[in-house]
Amino acid sequence: MITKRIIPCLDVKDGRVVKGVQFVELKDAGDPTQLAKFYDQQGADELIFLDISASHQGRKTMKKVVERVATELSIPFTVGGGIHTLEDMKSLLRRGADKVSLNTAAVSHPQLITQGADFFGSQCIVVAIDAKYDPIREQFFVYTHGGRKQTELDAIEWAKEAVKRGAGEILLTSMDQDGRKDGFDSLLCRLVSEAVPVPVIASGGAGKAEHFWRVFDEGKVDAALAASIFHYQETSVANVKHFLKEKGVLVR
Repeated sequence: MITKRIIPCLDVKDGRVVKGVQFVELKDAGDPTQLAKFYDQQGADELIFLDISASHQGRKTMKKVVERVATELSIPFTVGGGIHTLEDMKSLLRRGADKVSLNTAAVSHPQLITQGADFFGSQCIVVAIDAKYDPIREQFFVYTHGGRKQTELDAIEWAKEAVKRGAGEILLTSMDQDGRKDGFDSLLCRLVSEAVPVPVIASGGAGKAEHFWRVFDEGKVDAALAASIFHYQETSVANVKHFLKEKGVLVR
């Protein structure tokens, strides 16, 4: 049986880690290099670094910051934000990233997923999906540009398409739950997890250890991500893993 992964996320804006609610009202949460080192020592299974304003501002990911963070890590490191070409991927992987995460660029140029998978292998390509529920149309829709632009893509169908094109993993964020701390969107997670044959990372809504257990049990995901509860030390990776072990969940 595959062990479940606990992944802290560094949402970075202007060189600082930030966190908000539903992608707005961002507050400073610390220095990315220091936080990366802290999570590595604390027992995180992986770390995800997202330059959340790169696509919106039309610029590349902050490569020097990525390089500094990578030097502090002994765990797998995924980087996303502002990646538009195969050369962008090469540059970040050379600077210490183990995987790259595509969101806006994957929607705009789906062939980029295949190009990356063919060149580096699917295991290096993560497609990030920011999804929000439309109660009138009763669908989860994909958003791009850091949650600023709605598309007409159905989130479940887009996940399936991304995997067909070569994505080795899906990073699934519920915009409705993001920063609310009252639990992951287990329905969204289960719909995507059951639709694709690759690992799914749940994101958006973690508030306590029980939420991780619920999304593993009800959402059928392979990993769960959190930001603010770890950044502000409301709980720790170690505490979450201890709780999960008591619930019979296999963790590292």
